[in-house]
Amino acid sequence: MRDFIRRRLSGSDSLRLGVLGVGNIGTVHLKSALAMSGVDVVAAADTIPENRDKADAAGATRVYDDYTTLLEAETLDAVVVALPPFLHRDAVETAANVGVDVFVEKPFARSTAEADEMLEAAADAGIRVGVDHTLRYQPDLVGLKGAYEDGAVGHVPHASMVRVNDGPLGRPPVEAAPPAWPLDPEATGGGSLMELGVHCFDYLEWTFGPLEIRDAMVDSTLDVPVEDAATILLEASETGTAITLHCGSYQWEELPEVNTNVRLEGITGTIESAEYVPSNFYGSAALSAISNVLSRFTGGEPDVYGPTFYLQAHYDALEDFVASIRADETPPVTGEDGRRTLEMVETAYEFADDDRVETDALEVVS
Repeated sequence: MRDFIRRRLSGSDSLRLGVLGVGNIGTVHLKSALAMSGVDVVAAADTIPENRDKADAAGATRVYDDYTTLLEAETLDAVVVALPPFLHRDAVETAANVGVDVFVEKPFARSTAEADEMLEAAADAGIRVGVDHTLRYQPDLVGLKGAYEDGAVGHVPHASMVRVNDGPLGRPPVEAAPPAWPLDPEATGGGSLMELGVHCFDYLEWTFGPLEIRDAMVDSTLDVPVEDAATILLEASETGTAITLHCGSYQWEELPEVNTNVRLEGITGTIESAEYVPSNFYGSAALSAISNVLSRFTGGEPDVYGPTFYLQAHYDALEDFVASIRADETPPVTGEDGRRTLEMVETAYEFADDDRVETDALEVVS
C-alpha cells in the first residue's frame, strides 16, 4: 500500500512540509512556511553547504544534502520544489512515489512533454500539484484585475503588459559569477520567455480568459546563449482584446521599483497596475532596505521579506496551497495551469522561429 496512506494518518495536527532547494526563492518559501501557523517545516535539502547552513539557521528541523534522501527518510504531507528546472521532473516523480503533495516553483517544467510526464506520475500516485504563479497574488495586479472585472473602463480593446528585470547576471558590480544553469537552455528550457513569460501568460489568462498567440519575436540584447527579450502579440478569445506582452532580463533592476506593469485601454478610460500599488509600499521597502544595510555591518542576516511587496505574494501562494491540502481540495494554481503556460511559451517560440525563417529567406532573395 502506498506510503502516502501512512503519511496522511500520521496523527499530527500540523502539516509536515519539506523544502527541496534552499537557494534564493527556496529561502523565501522556507521562511514563509516557518512563519505559518499549523505548518511544521520538518526538513530542507540542498547540495550547497552554505544553503544548508542557511536552512538550519532559519529553523528547518533537519537538513539534507540530497532531496531524494529527504523524501525517503521523512514522513511528510507536502514538499516545495524550489530546485532548478532540470530537476523538477525527477523531484515531482520521486515525491509521487512516496505519496507527497508538491508545490512547484515556476516554470513547472522545461517543456509540455516533461510536464505531461510529471502530471501522469502525480495522477497515478493520487497526489496534488500546485505551481507558484505569484502574479495572481501581487497586490497591484490583483487590484487591476478587480477594477477591470468591476467595469472600471468598460470593454478593453487593447491591453499591454511589460515585465523586465536583470535576470541571472545581476546588477553590477557583480561580486561573484552567476550559476551556470540559468543561462543554459538545456537546463532551463529557454530564456526570458520561460523565466518571465510563464508568469505573464498565467496572469493574462487568469484576467482575460483563454488566449491565442498571433505573433512573437525573441532577441538577445546581451551576449548570452538564451533570449533575454521577447515580444508577443495575443488575442483574448472571449473578449476580443488584443494584448501586447514584452518580457526581458536585460534591464538593471531598481528595487523597490515595481518591475511589472499592466495597462488597460478601455472604452471609458485607461487604468494601469501602478495605480494599485499599496500606499505603504515604498515606505516599508525603504525600512527593509535600511535594515538590510545595517545587517551587513552587524553580521546579521538580511530580511528575506524586504521589500515585502513581492515576497508576500510567495507567502500567500504557498499559504493557499497549504490550505487546499488541509481541505482536501484542488490547489488554486494547478499543475495543469503550469503546463498551459509552457504550451504558450512553445507556441511563441514557434512563431518566432517561423519569422526568422521568413526573414532569412527574404534576405537570400534580395
